[in-house]
Amino acid sequence: MERARIVVAGASGLIGRALVESLTADGHEVVRLVRRRPQAAGEARWDPQGGRVDTSALSGCDAVVNLAGAGVGNRPWTKGYKEEIRASRVLGTRTLARAVAALESRPRVFVCGSAIGFYGDTGQRAVDEDAPAGQGFLPSVCVEWEAAAAPAQEAGVRTVFVRTGLVVARGGGAWGKLFPLFKAGLGTRFGDGSQYWSYVALHDEVAAIRHLIDRDDLSGPFNVTAPKPLPNREITAAMGRVLNRPAVLSAPAPVLKLALGDMAGEVLGSQRVLPKRLLESGFVFALPGIEDAVRAALG
Repeated sequence: MERARIVVAGASGLIGRALVESLTADGHEVVRLVRRRPQAAGEARWDPQGGRVDTSALSGCDAVVNLAGAGVGNRPWTKGYKEEIRASRVLGTRTLARAVAALESRPRVFVCGSAIGFYGDTGQRAVDEDAPAGQGFLPSVCVEWEAAAAPAQEAGVRTVFVRTGLVVARGGGAWGKLFPLFKAGLGTRFGDGSQYWSYVALHDEVAAIRHLIDRDDLSGPFNVTAPKPLPNREITAAMGRVLNRPAVLSAPAPVLKLALGDMAGEVLGSQRVLPKRLLESGFVFALPGIEDAVRAALG
């Protein structure tokens, strides 16, 4: 891709930080949307809750990438926090989609964050982008999240939905909590360990987003997960091997439900999600195996 000007919302998050670093290292101009008063070059203000964004930052840009949203695993799922999870995604996406649609000079692409939570619990059944939305809290959030991009789509802007799996990284997300446990010798499988986890290395997550930005022929939903999802017991065993801390413990389902409340369903649920459209587009995963993904996160 030639030098481009790319606006990123959610640039302070796990994926956003890595994406900004990758783009700037290759000489692209990145504008980070912030909710406070801008304090540095390359920052512009937006208010996702209030529906406002500095449109001068968007005008003439090549791409807008929205990765903003409250962390799903950051706090217990109280009624209030569940509403924050939903609103932070839906309102932010709607704000940017409307702003993009109103521009005279629109970007080539609007990349919207989403998640494999769209599919709900798939059990042992493998699903790809052709599968319908599941039932429950996260599927309903993902449906609303993606629907909020409609103004940009209706304005003719190529729109991509990045349905991300569990990102293997030390800096946040599920693995940000797993690494310290395993290093302390407290690694454990969850429940009976038969539930599938669809993971992706942070390196591949960023590479996939850049692939979707670059390719003008790609739009719609893309699962960003490694090609071979694995049961939780195999993932925790791999973590134990790489860290030399065998996972000998097990966290029973009743204990997890007591400790995590509604969020326990996401830990114990099974999501066997395949990146069909990403592979068909020619994308090549650099770190498809779980052990390589874990080693890269540690490096």
